[in-house]
Amino acid sequence: MTRLWPTLSRPIALLVAISSAQAFYIPGWSIRSYVENEAIPLQVNKVYSDNTQLQYAYYDLPFVCGPTGQKHAGYASGRRVSLNLGEVLRGDRIMASDYDLWMGQDNECQFLCNHSTDRKGIQRAQQLIEDGYVAEWIVDNLPGATSFVTVDKTHKYYAAGFKLGYKDLSPISGQPRYFINNHHTFVIRWRKAPGRAGRNGGRVIVGFEVYTKSIETGHRDRLGCPQDLRAESEGMELFVEHNKTQLRPDSSHLPPVGNLDDTPITIPYTYSVYFREEEKIDWSKRWDLYFNNQEESTSIHWLAIVNSLVICGLLTAVVVMILAKTVIGDGRKGSKESGVETGMIRTKAKKSRNGNRSPREKSNGLLDQKNEGEQDDEMSSDEEFIEDITGWKLLHGDVFRAPPYARYLAPIVGSGTQLVFMATGLLILSTFGLLNPSYRGGFVSVGMGLYVFAGLLSGYFSSRIYSTFGGKDWRSNTLLTALLFPGLLFSSIFILNLFVWSQASSTALPFGTLIGLVALWLLIQLPLVYCGGWYGFHRSEPYEHPTKTNSIARQIPEQAWYTKSIYSILIAGLVPFAVLFIELLFIFQSIWQDKSGYYYVFGFLSVVSLLSILAVIEVTIVATYVQLCAENYHWWWQSIFIGSGSAIWISVYCSWFYWFRLHIQGFISGLLFFSYSFMACVVYGLLMGTVAFLTAYAFVRRIYGAIKAD
Repeated sequence: MTRLWPTLSRPIALLVAISSAQAFYIPGWSIRSYVENEAIPLQVNKVYSDNTQLQYAYYDLPFVCGPTGQKHAGYASGRRVSLNLGEVLRGDRIMASDYDLWMGQDNECQFLCNHSTDRKGIQRAQQLIEDGYVAEWIVDNLPGATSFVTVDKTHKYYAAGFKLGYKDLSPISGQPRYFINNHHTFVIRWRKAPGRAGRNGGRVIVGFEVYTKSIETGHRDRLGCPQDLRAESEGMELFVEHNKTQLRPDSSHLPPVGNLDDTPITIPYTYSVYFREEEKIDWSKRWDLYFNNQEESTSIHWLAIVNSLVICGLLTAVVVMILAKTVIGDGRKGSKESGVETGMIRTKAKKSRNGNRSPREKSNGLLDQKNEGEQDDEMSSDEEFIEDITGWKLLHGDVFRAPPYARYLAPIVGSGTQLVFMATGLLILSTFGLLNPSYRGGFVSVGMGLYVFAGLLSGYFSSRIYSTFGGKDWRSNTLLTALLFPGLLFSSIFILNLFVWSQASSTALPFGTLIGLVALWLLIQLPLVYCGGWYGFHRSEPYEHPTKTNSIARQIPEQAWYTKSIYSILIAGLVPFAVLFIELLFIFQSIWQDKSGYYYVFGFLSVVSLLSILAVIEVTIVATYVQLCAENYHWWWQSIFIGSGSAIWISVYCSWFYWFRLHIQGFISGLLFFSYSFMACVVYGLLMGTVAFLTAYAFVRRIYGAIKAD
């Protein structure tokens, strides 16, 4: 280990430097400056909740002011903004709005509209408020945020979005009351633009805060604005009166449907705009306030890295011992001994009962006689040699025998290499800040592009492994590679989409997007896989094996319990999971629990990912060596299962997170959580299984190439 440390010290130092960068934000990209009195567009997007997985387009809500079609800041309200694939997949539906914002011009109150809504609209609003929905609006690519201050009042941070309303209990009847936030105060923070734009009076936006208030319909001026915005007033309660008997005005209780008056209620919407100069925030750092828990969680991320390093260090020591014993030791012994000759094992010389040579071994004279000590040394070395060749070396004629269902092994490994390329590219781009929150949906869009482009690698590796197994029909293998895994994934997403469509949620993929995904799959990825498959089969030689395969398969002896498939998979999968589970908690919180925050510590994620891959590699070497020592040569599929074993533990972790950490409501939301979690575990398992297979293949070829066998 002392010799190994100088070799590992530089990579570890590089990883630490990357993790400390924490995926810095690259400044100077798409800086938009505004001059005094220039119109600023405000775009509305969607509403979402931490308690459900269903999102809705803001303008699809029946109780908000709809678009009028008039132009504001050069865009007609209601006009859809062009979205990339990642934005569509994450449920974004961005549209231009009717809000007027002019750089530097404060507006204490501006009337927007009086919106009439019926009983169904009120019930819908009450349900969304009950579920804790928040709205997302956008100014200069910044999501409108609710501002918070830490307990010690030293730090300010943002939570993306703002609440649609709030709920309380009536002090008289005890019934729940629902209030809609019908007044929005926009605080836009700006600073002088850098460079020439700043010298010409340009300003850049570094913050967009939204403060909400519920204001009753009365006490308004002739323009529709409240007479005193700062005064305490009754909120805008959502309730419907009984058509015969008046309900109390402080009650939100809805009688049965047949007893309700269909007369709609009118909700007045107003807004205020304030511009404030902010010199402490640079444009390149304007997203930092959205990473609310980043500083507090840094120590936990470092703890995860230290934990991973300790585990990988112990595994490295074990792997070095195995390699020293099998490759280095056997290589020396193979050059000194005859090894395994013509499939037969050399037997050791026999000793008589009195300790001398057997009478069948004749001596040629005094020159051939040895002293007793030399004879004992020779006999002990022979015994060690016999012990060594009674384990994994006996499998030299079967270890490269084609596995059962080899037709499916090559496409699976090919699809796995596609995922490895995609994940590597995403981590590199995210770590160096090329994928950042300002590029909304960029992570998914770039990931999809990398996955499609990696079809070349998928076809190449699949065809080359297929030809190694003696396959001839490379075209059918290529089609299976291009259609098997993507087809299963697309079918699952399509079935889930049917459930989401029934809820009229923006989470559902539009039909045009589904057609586009199919075209991307069949018209671009499939030809790339075909090209890679042709090159791997016709222009590349099959992988060469150092030993020949016997015509008759060797019988596998009874296996110990820990070498049996399910036990070895669970035990081996526990080690990479131990490396990952701390970082998984932050990822799950960002995706499922706190959608108002952003996960952006990709530096730490890259380090942990590399350590988990290293753990999978080392665990695979140990598990494969133990399996071969047990004279079990069925390592092909087993190596994939060993690598994907941690996916089983992650799926268990997902179930624990759902039952004990989340508060998701509704059958559809639960179905989406478990379905997407299962698909993520399958993708992760295939990725790590491919890494494990390539590791095991290289390890087996290396150790059997180090011995002398005919």
